[in-house]
Amino acid sequence: MSVNQAERSGPAVPEDVLILMPVRNIVVFPGVVLPVGIGREKTVAAAEEALKSGRKVGFLLQRDPTVDDPGEADLHRVGTVAGIHRYVTAPDGSRHVVVQGEQRFRVIDFQPGFPFLVARVEFLPEAARGSVEVEARSLNLKRLAIEAIELLPQAPAELAGAVRAIESPGTLADTIASFLDIKPAEKQQVLEIADLVPRLDRVAEMLGHRIEVLRLQRQLQEQTREAIDERQREMLLREQMAQIRKELGEDGEGGEELEELRQKLESAGLPEDMLKQAMKELRRLERMPEAGAENSMLRNWLDLVVELPWAKLDAEQHDLAHARGVLEADHYGLDRIKKRILEFLAVRKLNPEGRSPILCFVGPPGVGKTSLGQSIARSLGLRLQRVSLGGVHDEAEIRGHRRTYVGALPGNILQAIRKAGTRNPVIMLDEIDKLGRGIQGDPSAALLEVLDPEQNSTFRDNYLGAPFDLSKVLFIATANMLDTVPGPLRDRMEVIELTGYTEEEKLEIARRYLIARQMKANGLEPEQVTLTDAALAGIVRGYTREAGVRSLEREIGAVLRNAAVRIAGGEATSVAIDAPDLQSILGAHRFESEVALRTSLPGVATGLAWTPVGGDLLFIEATRLPGSGKLILTGQLGDVMKESAQAALSLVKSRAGQLALDPAMFEKSDVHVHVPAGAIPKDGPSAGVALYTALVSLFTGRNVASDVAMTGEISLRGLVLPVGGIKEKVVAAARAGLAKVILPERNRKDLEEVPESARRLLRFVFVGRVDEAVAAALGDVGCASHAPPEAEAV
Repeated sequence: MSVNQAERSGPAVPEDVLILMPVRNIVVFPGVVLPVGIGREKTVAAAEEALKSGRKVGFLLQRDPTVDDPGEADLHRVGTVAGIHRYVTAPDGSRHVVVQGEQRFRVIDFQPGFPFLVARVEFLPEAARGSVEVEARSLNLKRLAIEAIELLPQAPAELAGAVRAIESPGTLADTIASFLDIKPAEKQQVLEIADLVPRLDRVAEMLGHRIEVLRLQRQLQEQTREAIDERQREMLLREQMAQIRKELGEDGEGGEELEELRQKLESAGLPEDMLKQAMKELRRLERMPEAGAENSMLRNWLDLVVELPWAKLDAEQHDLAHARGVLEADHYGLDRIKKRILEFLAVRKLNPEGRSPILCFVGPPGVGKTSLGQSIARSLGLRLQRVSLGGVHDEAEIRGHRRTYVGALPGNILQAIRKAGTRNPVIMLDEIDKLGRGIQGDPSAALLEVLDPEQNSTFRDNYLGAPFDLSKVLFIATANMLDTVPGPLRDRMEVIELTGYTEEEKLEIARRYLIARQMKANGLEPEQVTLTDAALAGIVRGYTREAGVRSLEREIGAVLRNAAVRIAGGEATSVAIDAPDLQSILGAHRFESEVALRTSLPGVATGLAWTPVGGDLLFIEATRLPGSGKLILTGQLGDVMKESAQAALSLVKSRAGQLALDPAMFEKSDVHVHVPAGAIPKDGPSAGVALYTALVSLFTGRNVASDVAMTGEISLRGLVLPVGGIKEKVVAAARAGLAKVILPERNRKDLEEVPESARRLLRFVFVGRVDEAVAAALGDVGCASHAPPEAEAV
C-alpha cells in the first residue's frame, strides 16, 4: 500500500540530496537495466516521489534481508544511482519498477524528516580506460564470459555477441557481475570496488569459479546421458532377445531374472542331487508362462533354495576365557550351570566335528534361561535365532507345508536357518513345554528328528522336499517344567535345571543388572537417582514373591519412574529412595512375611512344596472338634494329598501308645485338616511328614518350632520316603528365612544340587522314620523307652 495523503504532503525534497530505495537481495550496477519489485510503504513513497518530481533514486542493499524497516545501520553505504523507466502495478496489487543504473555513489549522511530515506551522497566517478593492464584484463574477462555462455544450457546465441560489443571495461565488469549467479553480498563487494583493475580481477575470479562448476556439471550430464543410452541399448537388446525366444517357443519374459537365478543356483554350493532337482525345476519355470498357476510357486521355491546357506559356516570362537567372561558379565550366580556350559564349549573346541548334545534349560520364569542361550551364542561368536514354540499345535510349523498348497511356507526351523544365513547358528527353542497338539498333527513328534544328532543331518522339510543338514546347528531349548514334554523328546535333550534365586542373589542381581537396565529404559543417569540397599530389600520382601526376577525388575522400574516424574517436573535434580519411601510409591506391602503365619500353636506345621515357578512354603493346620472320628480335609487338595492325610491320621492312631495318647479320643473327635490358600490346587505325597507332624502336635499339645520346615512322603510302617524338587524347596526355605529343614535320608544326595548360598543359611536334618522327624520338629514326645535315636543333622 502507498503512504497516506498526510505523508505525501510532507516537506519537499531538496535538490542536493538523493532519494534512497533499500532493496533486499538485488544489487543494481551502472549500465544495467533491471526490474525491481517494491512493496514496503517507504519504498513505494520514494518511487512515487521520484516519478512525480522526475528525479533519480539511489539503490542500497540491506545487510539483513529479513529486516522490514531498515535504518541507517542496516544498509550498505555504497549504491547505484538509477533512473526509473517504468512503474508497473500488477493485477494482484504488487508493484514493480524498471530501472537503469547510471553511477556509483557513497552515502555521506542520512537526512531526517522525510517519509522515506533521503541522504546526502558523493558520486564515485568511473576510472579512466586506456591502460594496458585494463585492456588485457578486459579481453580476458570477455573470453571467460563467452566460455561461460557456451557452457550454459540453452543460452541465446546473441548473448555472446552482446558481450563482445561492450567496449567499456567498467561496464563489462558490472554487467557480468550483475548477471553472475553469486550471492548478493558478493555482488555488493564488486560494487564497492571503485578502482577498475581490482574490479576486473575480482569479477574474473568469480567467473572462473563459475566456469569450473559449469564444466563439472556438463561432465556429469554427459556421463548420465551415456549411462542412460547404454541402459536403453541394453533394454532394446533384451527386448529383441525376448522376441527371438518367443518366436522359438521359449518364455521370453523375465529371461534375465531366470539367468540370474541360474547363476545363483550354480554358486550356492548345493549338493549334487539338490542341484539337479533345482535345475530341473528352473527349466520347467523357463517354459512356463508367467501367468501360469505354478509360476509363483516355483519361483518362491527356487528363491528358498538359493537363500538357504547350504555351504556357509561361520567360524566359531573357542576361547574359554572369553566365554567365562561373557557368562560372568551376563549372569550372577548359577555356578553349576556356568560350569556345565564351559564343559560343553570345551568339548566343542577339542572335537569340532563331534555331535553336540541338545541343551534344555528348565526352571521357573525369569531365572535367565533365554539369556543363557544368548550368552552361549555371544561367547561362540555365532548368530542367534529364536523360535517360539509356545502354543504351536500344527506339525507344519516345524516341518513346513507341502509347496503345492496355496500359501505354503517352510517350517520355523528352516526359516530360522534362512534368516541366520549360516548353517551353524544357535537356535533357541523357547517354551518347548508349551507345545500343543491338534488335528493338524503333533509338533513335538516332528521335533524328534530335529533334535536327534543321529538323524538331523538329513532333516527333511515338507516345503523344501529335500534333505537339509542340521547337524551343525546348536539347539538350545527352554522350558518351565518337564512334565508336559513327551518322554522321547525329553530323552533327546540334556536337561539343565535352574532354581529360583535366594534373597541375597536377587539383591545382587538388582544391583548389577536390573537397576542399570531400568535407569537406561527410563532416561535416568546414575547420579540422578540413588536406590538404597534397604529399599531394594524392601521391594524383594514386600512386593515380589517369585523364583525369578521379572517382577522385581518391574517394581524397580515403577520406583524409578516415580523419581523420573519428580526430576522431569523440576521438583528435584536428584532423588534418593529409601525403604520408608516405598509405601508411598508402590502402595502397601503385597506379601506378608511367612514368619507372621508361622504361629507357634499346636496342630500347625510348615511343609515345603514344589510349584512350576519354584519352591514355596505349605502351611498345614489341624484342629480337633467333638464328633465321631471323621477326617475333614479342605484347601482344594488332590487325591494323592488326601490319601497322605488319611495315612498320617492312621499312623498317629497306630502309634497312640508311643505318643501317650488315649485311643478313645479318636472316637469322640473329628479332625479337620486345612491347607491355606484354598484357591490354589495342591497335590502330591511330599506333605506326608508335615501332615503327620501337625497331627502329632495337635494331639500331644506340643508346638512345632516356627523356624522348621519339612518335606517327605510317609508310609504306614512309619518310613520317610524320598520326594522330588528338593532344590526348589530348599531355596524357598532359605528365601523365607527358616533355620532348619527336615529332609528324607534318601534325598541326601540331592543336597549337592542346592546352591551354596542357600545351604549356608540352613541346617539340615535327614530322617528315615517319622519318629525322627517328630523328634526334630517337636522334641521328645511320649515315653523315654520309645524315644527314637537322634537324627543326624548337618
